Amino acid sequence: MKNLHSLALEQKEDAKHGEAFFPVQKYITRLASDYPVVTTHWHEEAELTLITKGNCFYQIDLMGYEVKEGDILFIPPLFLHSISLGTSEEIISETYVFHLNFLGGNSTDICSTRYLTPMMNQEYSMPCRITPEHPAYPSLSNVISQINSLYEEAVAGYELAVKSLFLQAVFILLQYSNKKESPDTGTSSDKLKNVLDYLELHFAESISVSELAKLCYFSDYHFMRFFKKHMNMTCVEYINNLRLEKAVELFEQGNTSIMDVSLSVGFHNLSYFHRAFKKKYHMTPHTFIKQLRGIAQ
Repeated sequence: MKNLHSLALEQKEDAKHGEAFFPVQKYITRLASDYPVVTTHWHEEAELTLITKGNCFYQIDLMGYEVKEGDILFIPPLFLHSISLGTSEEIISETYVFHLNFLGGNSTDICSTRYLTPMMNQEYSMPCRITPEHPAYPSLSNVISQINSLYEEAVAGYELAVKSLFLQAVFILLQYSNKKESPDTGTSSDKLKNVLDYLELHFAESISVSELAKLCYFSDYHFMRFFKKHMNMTCVEYINNLRLEKAVELFEQGNTSIMDVSLSVGFHNLSYFHRAFKKKYHMTPHTFIKQLRGIAQ
């Protein structure tokens, strides 16, 4: 049986999904009151998700979708997306993250040039939410069921069958897709990606709202409203959250000096770092380090 991962904890823009020669990874995502959100992010891979319990709110390419148990989600490559808990106490989903190059997206045959490459370039308008009432649902649900069985059992040659099933899923979705007359450029999604890219590179520095607003050609006031609308948090909240995640990465890499880690990720007030860390992870940095040592032993 394959090891399963938590999408909520592990899926980051620069994460590697699967292996170099088999870029497919299955994730089990659980959102509840202690972890209610997967923050906005994107990556080169596509996603195929089945909601197995509860209801939640997806934002895909800045469009909102209320989804419930049984719904299927498809997220094309490079689409911004986030997940937040709905009215249920818990939501559980199964997600396959896969690279279109695995399906032949980097080849020169007709499948790549006519379908896969345009998909990667966002030239298709594809359905992102497939409910049980959607005509594609029975076929797509059957494909996911077969992928699950093969992925779990991992019998000899299962990679061949998994690849063919992902191609079948793409084929099914293309029947309900439209080729865009001209790709969108300069969209709100592009502006937000520029900002998130900038923050990823400069999170440890002192960052002003004006700097970020200039990236979007917005006034400071317009930018703050824009960011809060699409990220469901203020810019300061996002930066602090990013810095805390980077701090956790440093602790996991063996750094044990709380002061050094705090400074290296951009927190220059150690007391504030402690409070922010405890609020997010429900433990102090010292307790977190002790737990890591316990796991390593």
